[in-house]
Amino acid sequence: MNFSRTLIIKPSSMGDVIQALPVLTALKEAHPRARVTWLVARPFAGLLEGHPRVDEVLIFDRQRFGDMGQSLTIAAEFLGFLQRLRARRFTTVIDLQGLLRSGLLALATGAPSRIGFREARELAPLFYTAEVSVPQAETHAVDRYLAVARRLGLGTPRATDHLPVPDEARRAVRRRLAEEAGIGPGEPYLAVCAHARWVTKQWAPERFARVLEAMRAETGARAVLVGSGDAVESARAIREASPEPPIDLTNRTTLKELVAVIAEARAMLTNDSGPMHVAAAVGKPVVAIFGPTNPRRTGPYGPRHRVLAGRAACSPCYRRRCLYGAGAAGLLCLTNITPDEVLEQLRGAWRDGGD
Repeated sequence: MNFSRTLIIKPSSMGDVIQALPVLTALKEAHPRARVTWLVARPFAGLLEGHPRVDEVLIFDRQRFGDMGQSLTIAAEFLGFLQRLRARRFTTVIDLQGLLRSGLLALATGAPSRIGFREARELAPLFYTAEVSVPQAETHAVDRYLAVARRLGLGTPRATDHLPVPDEARRAVRRRLAEEAGIGPGEPYLAVCAHARWVTKQWAPERFARVLEAMRAETGARAVLVGSGDAVESARAIREASPEPPIDLTNRTTLKELVAVIAEARAMLTNDSGPMHVAAAVGKPVVAIFGPTNPRRTGPYGPRHRVLAGRAACSPCYRRRCLYGAGAAGLLCLTNITPDEVLEQLRGAWRDGGD
């Protein structure tokens, strides 16, 4: 198989892009001269721009192209995008998204080799020249992606720096924390993401506040809240419930800055979220709270992580709305996880992060 001009299709979401990065590492280790382009949605391009193993970041504007049926101008832009895809004369396409749209994009490249999952949805396998079969149940997403790498003869990557963090980004974050919050050079802190895209994944903000206050009292650890604009409300609730409010950087960082903030932290406390995968990728001990999803499939990947999950008979249900509503049985998968249990696991992660 010719990898000289390879396109990886994995446009979203944050966690999925991060979990696919080991395939990039394996590809570059096996074929260091290969030119690798990554097709990614605009909100997540910051994860890949400047990445030393990515030669080109190709931004797919899903939000804009989604309106092409209502606008001749946008339809023309999309046709131009497809023409640019084909003009790059890719030799191999690796579709790690596995949907009709990504399968069609793979076909549009005209590449002679197009690889994807046999179990991909929406008829995507119709557009592949080779398929990889991976069991769905209890297989972690990273292992699913690496199965594709093995099918391509790339092997398991030796390096572990799948999401490199430049030293300058680390220094910039440290300067900012020192200026805004008085966190001195080298002073340890705790990164916290109290938000998740699904309401059913969100542990209560007041419980986060209790855990963070106890950690501050026991260890002196200061917490830094991170996340996108959607995380602002949960961060506000934590601040209001805290005698000594944590540092709030929600919606105040670029994606690259978010990665650097987490990389400089000693440990991370989080719901099942994109920042959770950032922490795992940069080697930080994670305490993750899981409700309706399965950590065996999408939990923090690697050693030293602590996961609290499976506290209800119906979990994992993979539902964005709890079947039991807001009654006494609602969200038992999360409410059955107590602050004391989380605090105990966080103490261990904090110790591990100091090694």
